[in-house]
Amino acid sequence: MTDRKFPIGPFVTQEQYTPAEITDLLNTIDRCVGQYQPTVGSLSPADLMKTYREGSWTVQQLVHHVADIHLLHFLRMKKALTEPDYHEVTLINMDGWVKTADGLDAPVADSLLMLDGINRRYLYLARSLTEPMLAITYHHPVRQRLFSQAQALAMSAWHVQHHLAHIRLALA
Repeated sequence: MTDRKFPIGPFVTQEQYTPAEITDLLNTIDRCVGQYQPTVGSLSPADLMKTYREGSWTVQQLVHHVADIHLLHFLRMKKALTEPDYHEVTLINMDGWVKTADGLDAPVADSLLMLDGINRRYLYLARSLTEPMLAITYHHPVRQRLFSQAQALAMSAWHVQHHLAHIRLALA
């Protein structure tokens, strides 16, 4: 993990995913709570303030961010599946969110609970998706491209692993 910004590499998507690849993505997402809990669940206040590189978010902010973005990914999927006019993803100001009182000071245990609950619902929904549902797309204006639900799952799987690697770098 020599690249501190992208320790597992930048997000790269495929145009199509096989059913086996979707299963692998869902398994990665499914494992995330079991990886985050032992890594951050009993850290000291000093450890929670560590960063993985100069100017980066703290471990505490990363944990809150991961829970927030998991919620956002779940929201986007539900909107894409239920709103035919949902053509552009819901965006947030990530830097702003990690600097709110909860992002700075809330116990990480709260975000671990949140991540666990959202993860269960997100996976339940994701596992129910048919091939046509996985093909539903929306536009991501920051990334300037369309994402299918299958590609959005790939982004979610990458995201939880990306920030887990950041946390491990900060704690090393």
